[in-house]
Amino acid sequence: MARRWLMVSALIWILVSGAGQGSAAAASGVRDETPPIPVEEIIREFAAKESEFRRARENYTYRQSVSIEVLTLDGRKTGQRYYTLSDILFDNRGRRIEKVLRAPQSTLRNIQLTQEDLDDIQNIFPFVLTTTDIGKYSLSYLGKELIDEIDTYVFEVIPKQIRGSERYFEGKIWVDDQELQIVKTDGKTVYRITKKNRDQRFPRFETYREMVDGEYWFPTYTRADDVLDFPGQRIRVREIVTYKNYKRFEADVRITATEEVPDE
Repeated sequence: MARRWLMVSALIWILVSGAGQGSAAAASGVRDETPPIPVEEIIREFAAKESEFRRARENYTYRQSVSIEVLTLDGRKTGQRYYTLSDILFDNRGRRIEKVLRAPQSTLRNIQLTQEDLDDIQNIFPFVLTTTDIGKYSLSYLGKELIDEIDTYVFEVIPKQIRGSERYFEGKIWVDDQELQIVKTDGKTVYRITKKNRDQRFPRFETYREMVDGEYWFPTYTRADDVLDFPGQRIRVREIVTYKNYKRFEADVRITATEEVPDE
Protein backbone atom coordinates (compact mmCIF):
# COMPACT_ATOMS: atom_id res chain seq x y z
CA MET A 1 0.00 0.00 0.00
CA ALA A 2 1.33 3.39 -0.91
CA ARG A 3 0.44 7.00 -0.42
CA ARG A 4 -0.97 8.24 -3.69
CA TRP A 5 1.82 10.76 -4.20
CA LEU A 6 4.54 8.15 -3.64
CA MET A 7 5.31 5.59 -6.36
CA VAL A 8 5.31 2.61 -4.03
CA SER A 9 4.52 -0.89 -5.22
CA ALA A 10 2.93 -2.85 -2.42
CA LEU A 11 0.24 -3.33 0.16
CA ILE A 12 -0.92 -6.01 2.52
CA TRP A 13 -3.98 -6.37 4.51
CA ILE A 14 -4.07 -4.88 7.87
CA LEU A 15 -4.96 -6.16 11.19
CA VAL A 16 -5.12 -4.78 14.61
CA SER A 17 -2.17 -2.54 15.31
CA GLY A 18 0.55 -5.04 15.47
CA ALA A 19 2.64 -5.73 18.43
CA GLY A 20 5.88 -7.64 18.00
CA GLN A 21 6.10 -11.39 18.08
CA GLY A 22 8.66 -11.63 20.87
CA SER A 23 6.13 -12.07 23.68
CA ALA A 24 3.89 -14.38 21.64
CA ALA A 25 4.37 -17.34 23.94
CA ALA A 26 2.96 -15.34 26.82
CA ALA A 27 -0.06 -14.17 24.84
CA SER A 28 -3.41 -14.51 26.55
CA GLY A 29 -4.96 -17.95 26.04
CA VAL A 30 -1.77 -19.81 25.03
CA ARG A 31 -1.15 -22.77 27.35
CA ASP A 32 2.34 -24.08 27.99
CA GLU A 33 1.61 -27.72 27.10
CA THR A 34 3.93 -30.29 25.56
CA PRO A 35 2.25 -32.04 22.60
CA PRO A 36 1.82 -35.84 22.70
CA ILE A 37 3.96 -36.27 19.56
CA PRO A 38 7.25 -34.58 18.64
CA VAL A 39 6.92 -31.01 17.38
CA GLU A 40 8.98 -31.92 14.29
CA GLU A 41 6.38 -34.56 13.41
CA ILE A 42 3.53 -32.07 13.81
CA ILE A 43 5.31 -29.70 11.42
CA ARG A 44 5.90 -32.45 8.84
CA GLU A 45 2.28 -33.57 9.06
CA PHE A 46 0.67 -30.15 8.69
CA ALA A 47 3.08 -29.17 5.88
CA ALA A 48 1.99 -32.29 3.97
CA LYS A 49 -1.66 -31.38 4.60
CA GLU A 50 -0.95 -27.85 3.37
CA SER A 51 0.43 -29.29 0.12
CA GLU A 52 -2.83 -31.23 -0.30
CA PHE A 53 -4.81 -28.09 0.56
CA ARG A 54 -3.05 -26.03 -2.11
CA ARG A 55 -3.69 -28.63 -4.80
CA ALA A 56 -7.31 -29.05 -3.73
CA ARG A 57 -8.12 -25.32 -3.67
CA GLU A 58 -6.92 -25.03 -7.26
CA ASN A 59 -9.90 -27.23 -8.18
CA TYR A 60 -12.54 -25.10 -6.47
CA THR A 61 -14.51 -22.10 -7.62
CA TYR A 62 -15.45 -19.43 -5.09
CA ARG A 63 -16.71 -15.86 -4.69
CA GLN A 64 -14.27 -13.25 -3.40
CA SER A 65 -14.97 -9.75 -2.10
CA VAL A 66 -12.31 -7.15 -1.32
CA SER A 67 -13.08 -4.00 0.68
CA ILE A 68 -10.49 -1.37 1.57
CA GLU A 69 -11.32 1.82 3.46
CA VAL A 70 -9.27 4.77 4.67
CA LEU A 71 -10.42 5.88 8.13
CA THR A 72 -9.54 8.70 10.45
CA LEU A 73 -7.13 7.68 13.20
CA ASP A 74 -10.05 7.38 15.63
CA GLY A 75 -11.96 5.08 13.26
CA ARG A 76 -14.43 7.37 11.49
CA LYS A 77 -15.19 6.84 7.80
CA THR A 78 -13.67 9.29 5.29
CA GLY A 79 -15.57 8.16 2.18
CA GLN A 80 -12.39 6.73 0.67
CA ARG A 81 -13.07 3.16 -0.43
CA TYR A 82 -12.07 0.44 -2.88
CA TYR A 83 -14.39 -2.52 -3.46
CA THR A 84 -14.56 -5.48 -5.84
CA LEU A 85 -16.75 -8.56 -5.96
CA SER A 86 -15.55 -11.41 -8.18
CA ASP A 87 -16.18 -15.05 -8.96
CA ILE A 88 -13.02 -17.13 -9.23
CA LEU A 89 -13.92 -19.65 -11.93
CA PHE A 90 -12.57 -21.77 -14.79
CA ASP A 91 -13.03 -21.16 -18.50
CA ASN A 92 -14.06 -23.87 -20.98
CA ARG A 93 -10.43 -25.00 -21.20
CA GLY A 94 -10.14 -25.48 -17.47
CA ARG A 95 -8.00 -22.37 -16.92
CA ARG A 96 -8.45 -20.28 -13.76
CA ILE A 97 -10.14 -16.93 -14.44
CA GLU A 98 -11.64 -14.06 -12.45
CA LYS A 99 -15.08 -12.79 -13.41
CA VAL A 100 -15.65 -9.34 -11.91
CA LEU A 101 -19.26 -8.91 -10.80
CA ARG A 102 -19.03 -5.45 -9.27
CA ALA A 103 -16.25 -2.89 -9.13
CA PRO A 104 -17.39 0.66 -8.36
CA GLN A 105 -14.87 3.35 -9.13
CA SER A 106 -12.33 3.62 -6.34
CA THR A 107 -12.54 6.74 -4.16
CA LEU A 108 -9.16 6.15 -2.48
CA ARG A 109 -7.06 9.31 -2.44
CA ASN A 110 -4.45 9.04 0.31
CA ILE A 111 -3.25 5.61 -0.77
CA GLN A 112 -3.05 3.68 -4.02
CA LEU A 113 -3.14 -0.03 -4.81
CA THR A 114 -0.67 -1.73 -7.10
CA GLN A 115 -0.43 -5.15 -8.71
CA GLU A 116 1.81 -6.25 -5.85
CA ASP A 117 -0.98 -5.36 -3.44
CA LEU A 118 -3.45 -7.52 -5.34
CA ASP A 119 -0.94 -10.36 -5.59
CA ASP A 120 -0.54 -10.28 -1.81
CA ILE A 121 -4.28 -10.64 -1.42
CA GLN A 122 -4.13 -13.81 -3.48
CA ASN A 123 -0.90 -15.30 -2.13
CA ILE A 124 -0.08 -14.00 1.37
CA PHE A 125 -3.47 -13.51 3.03
CA PRO A 126 -4.47 -17.17 2.48
CA PHE A 127 -0.98 -18.18 3.63
CA VAL A 128 -0.07 -21.77 2.78
CA LEU A 129 2.97 -23.43 4.37
CA THR A 130 3.61 -26.51 2.22
CA THR A 131 6.33 -29.14 2.31
CA THR A 132 8.08 -27.23 -0.46
CA ASP A 133 7.97 -23.89 1.41
CA ILE A 134 8.59 -25.07 4.97
CA GLY A 135 12.38 -24.91 4.52
CA LYS A 136 12.21 -21.14 4.02
CA TYR A 137 10.97 -20.57 7.58
CA SER A 138 11.98 -21.07 11.19
CA LEU A 139 9.09 -22.36 13.31
CA SER A 140 8.92 -22.14 17.10
CA TYR A 141 6.28 -24.02 19.08
CA LEU A 142 4.55 -21.66 21.54
CA GLY A 143 1.94 -23.88 23.18
CA LYS A 144 -1.75 -24.72 22.76
CA GLU A 145 -4.74 -22.41 22.44
CA LEU A 146 -8.49 -22.87 22.06
CA ILE A 147 -9.77 -21.09 18.92
CA ASP A 148 -13.56 -21.17 18.41
CA GLU A 149 -13.81 -24.46 20.34
CA ILE A 150 -10.95 -25.99 18.32
CA ASP A 151 -7.84 -26.88 20.29
CA THR A 152 -4.76 -25.85 18.34
CA TYR A 153 -0.98 -25.92 18.34
CA VAL A 154 0.42 -22.38 18.06
CA PHE A 155 3.63 -21.67 16.13
CA GLU A 156 5.65 -18.54 15.52
CA VAL A 157 6.79 -18.36 11.87
CA ILE A 158 9.77 -16.27 10.74
CA PRO A 159 11.55 -16.32 7.34
CA LYS A 160 15.07 -17.69 7.55
CA GLN A 161 16.33 -15.39 4.81
CA ILE A 162 14.84 -12.71 2.55
CA ARG A 163 15.81 -13.46 -1.06
CA GLY A 164 15.50 -11.11 -4.02
CA SER A 165 12.03 -9.76 -4.63
CA GLU A 166 10.27 -12.70 -2.95
CA ARG A 167 7.61 -11.86 -0.36
CA TYR A 168 7.28 -13.82 2.87
CA PHE A 169 4.90 -14.25 5.79
CA GLU A 170 5.92 -13.44 9.35
CA GLY A 171 3.65 -14.05 12.31
CA LYS A 172 1.76 -16.88 14.00
CA ILE A 173 -0.23 -19.88 12.79
CA TRP A 174 -2.76 -22.06 14.64
CA VAL A 175 -2.88 -25.75 13.69
CA ASP A 176 -5.86 -27.98 14.55
CA ASP A 177 -4.52 -30.61 16.96
CA GLN A 178 -6.72 -33.32 15.39
CA GLU A 179 -6.75 -32.59 11.65
CA LEU A 180 -3.25 -31.03 11.69
CA GLN A 181 -4.33 -28.28 9.31
CA ILE A 182 -3.85 -24.53 9.69
CA VAL A 183 -7.10 -22.89 10.85
CA LYS A 184 -5.87 -19.33 11.51
CA THR A 185 -2.97 -17.03 10.60
CA ASP A 186 -2.00 -13.66 12.08
CA GLY A 187 0.92 -11.70 10.70
CA LYS A 188 2.32 -9.49 7.98
CA THR A 189 4.30 -9.54 4.74
CA VAL A 190 8.06 -9.05 4.91
CA TYR A 191 10.41 -8.36 2.00
CA ARG A 192 13.83 -7.01 1.12
CA ILE A 193 13.95 -3.24 1.64
CA THR A 194 15.50 -1.31 -1.23
CA LYS A 195 15.80 2.33 -2.23
CA LYS A 196 12.77 1.86 -4.47
CA ASN A 197 10.45 0.39 -1.84
CA ARG A 198 11.75 1.88 1.42
CA ASP A 199 8.59 3.97 1.89
CA GLN A 200 6.25 0.99 1.61
CA ARG A 201 4.17 0.00 4.62
CA PHE A 202 2.54 -3.37 5.21
CA PRO A 203 -0.14 -3.75 7.87
CA ARG A 204 -0.90 -6.87 9.85
CA PHE A 205 -3.75 -9.17 8.85
CA GLU A 206 -5.69 -12.04 10.36
CA THR A 207 -7.14 -14.90 8.30
CA TYR A 208 -9.61 -17.53 9.44
CA ARG A 209 -10.34 -20.81 7.70
CA GLU A 210 -13.38 -23.08 7.73
CA MET A 211 -13.76 -26.73 6.76
CA VAL A 212 -15.10 -27.30 3.23
CA ASP A 213 -16.58 -30.61 2.06
CA GLY A 214 -15.65 -32.13 5.41
CA GLU A 215 -12.00 -32.36 4.38
CA TYR A 216 -10.09 -29.12 3.77
CA TRP A 217 -9.74 -25.96 5.85
CA PHE A 218 -10.08 -23.17 3.26
CA PRO A 219 -9.70 -19.44 4.01
CA THR A 220 -13.06 -17.69 4.37
CA TYR A 221 -12.32 -14.36 6.07
CA THR A 222 -9.40 -11.94 6.30
CA ARG A 223 -9.46 -8.72 8.30
CA ALA A 224 -6.92 -5.96 8.80
CA ASP A 225 -7.26 -2.70 10.72
CA ASP A 226 -3.98 -0.87 11.23
CA VAL A 227 -2.33 2.55 11.27
CA LEU A 228 0.44 2.78 8.67
CA ASP A 229 3.30 5.14 9.45
CA PHE A 230 4.27 6.64 6.10
CA PRO A 231 7.02 9.28 6.03
CA GLY A 232 5.38 12.42 7.39
CA GLN A 233 1.88 10.97 7.71
CA ARG A 234 -0.05 8.26 9.55
CA ILE A 235 -2.94 6.62 7.69
CA ARG A 236 -5.44 4.15 9.12
CA VAL A 237 -6.76 1.48 6.76
CA ARG A 238 -9.38 -1.19 7.25
CA GLU A 239 -9.48 -4.12 4.85
CA ILE A 240 -11.80 -7.10 4.68
CA VAL A 241 -11.57 -10.02 2.25
CA THR A 242 -14.15 -12.80 2.12
CA TYR A 243 -14.08 -16.11 0.25
CA LYS A 244 -17.49 -17.79 -0.08
CA ASN A 245 -19.46 -20.42 -2.00
CA TYR A 246 -16.64 -22.90 -2.48
CA LYS A 247 -17.64 -25.47 -5.12
CA ARG A 248 -15.54 -28.28 -6.51
CA PHE A 249 -14.90 -27.82 -10.23
CA GLU A 250 -15.79 -30.77 -12.43
CA ALA A 251 -13.91 -31.14 -15.72
CA ASP A 252 -17.08 -31.69 -17.75
CA VAL A 253 -18.72 -28.49 -16.45
CA ARG A 254 -18.35 -25.28 -18.45
CA ILE A 255 -18.98 -22.03 -16.57
CA THR A 256 -20.23 -19.32 -18.90
CA ALA A 257 -22.14 -16.99 -16.57
CA THR A 258 -22.99 -16.35 -12.96
CA GLU A 259 -26.15 -15.23 -11.26
CA GLU A 260 -27.01 -11.56 -11.06
CA VAL A 261 -25.74 -9.93 -7.89
CA PRO A 262 -27.98 -7.35 -6.18
CA ASP A 263 -26.56 -4.00 -5.12
CA GLU A 264 -25.22 -3.70 -1.59
